[in-house]
Amino acid sequence: MKKFKGILIILFLFLVIYFLQVNFFSWFTIRGVMPNTFVILTLFLGLFAGKKIGGVCGVIIGFILDILVGRSFGFTGIFLGLIGLLGEYFDKNFSKDSRVTIILMTVGATIIFEIGMYIANILKFGIEIEVLPFVLMLMVEALYNILLVIILYPGMKKLGYYIENLFKNKKLLTRYF
Repeated sequence: MKKFKGILIILFLFLVIYFLQVNFFSWFTIRGVMPNTFVILTLFLGLFAGKKIGGVCGVIIGFILDILVGRSFGFTGIFLGLIGLLGEYFDKNFSKDSRVTIILMTVGATIIFEIGMYIANILKFGIEIEVLPFVLMLMVEALYNILLVIILYPGMKKLGYYIENLFKNKKLLTRYF
């Protein structure tokens, strides 16, 4: 029952973020670039819910996005799943309590996702490689994601620890006795 409640929370978060991404942030672009809130969500799920939930949710979210708005099917799911798995790696090696660490994780996840998608689109569609416009777009998107994480960090942290308690059964004392 606890995990079902967690899945409902994740579904609600996806719907809210999808609404924000499609409706709200399309009005507030910087140089024509919107933030990628799905990268933040998937990293958040990987950090707090674990690599299984983060990876699976990343793949599912990516496939839903590919069906709804994508040009190609599968790439978004693959790279968001990778970001979800990366979240567990970040959780084991870095602190979730530091805002600076979360910001750096978000920048890293945004860079990995966008470079992966850019390379996949080059290979699939034969798009001409334009490094400077891509780097400018990547910098603007990373800055936009940083701004969102700075604003949303207290709520993300509180909700994240709640989700972590639902999905990860950390009973430290019982492990030793």
